[in-house]
Amino acid sequence: MPIPPEVTGEEIDPDVRQELMSLPKGLADDVARNLVMVAQLIDEDPEKAYGYSRVALRLASRVAAVREAAGFAAYANQKYSEALAEFRAARRMSGGVDLWPVMADCERGLGRPERALAMAGEPEVQKLDKAGQVEMRLVAAGARRDMGQLDAAIVTLQSPELASSANHPWTARLRYAYADALLAAGREQEAREWFAKALEADKDGATDASDRLAELDGVEFVDAFEDEDEDETDAVASDAGPADEREDDEDDEDEDDDERQGDAG
Repeated sequence: MPIPPEVTGEEIDPDVRQELMSLPKGLADDVARNLVMVAQLIDEDPEKAYGYSRVALRLASRVAAVREAAGFAAYANQKYSEALAEFRAARRMSGGVDLWPVMADCERGLGRPERALAMAGEPEVQKLDKAGQVEMRLVAAGARRDMGQLDAAIVTLQSPELASSANHPWTARLRYAYADALLAAGREQEAREWFAKALEADKDGATDASDRLAELDGVEFVDAFEDEDEDETDAVASDAGPADEREDDEDDEDEDDDERQGDAG
């Protein structure tokens, strides 16, 4: 797959670059450039990102960072079985636990929420950093909802991290998940309060909390471009009307002339 010439591979995370040093330099550079493309495209064009991840995987399947990138690219394309296999391989190579939450979420994606819940109770969770533990809590709550256990999902999300007024990278998503669970349980007023709190913490627009708030408040957004198109259509129609009428009048006049000429003959 073509890679823009401005992508050199130097943009890659230093830790990943360190992993790639086990490869010959030319090969390491090729792998790095493909991994950069995965990182750049995974949100806006996951299918393309997946293609670049497959190239990197073909070139360096024994590098943990490559297996991890391939896992995330597959995950972004909802290829959960493939993603889980790649994450497991990356974990075996690195020995870390950082991928535990996303591995559990793959189990959810495969329709096995009970396995995700079992993973939430494993010792690996205690080895996660705070962000990882919050992510695991989100996955566990999602698994509860998958199983129709709304009240249990709400309780799962109730935590010191949720109650904290401090802003962390996970704060908006945690509050949003809690609001969404409350709304699903029919607790609309509480849900509105937590969507508002999620929006307050969501500086990067990671959630659609503002849209959800608007829905709860009964606000309808009108597409200005659609209105302009409709106005133009109406204007064209109104302009066309008289012209059509003039054509009809001219046709009637022609018919009258023909009739008079016929009578004169």
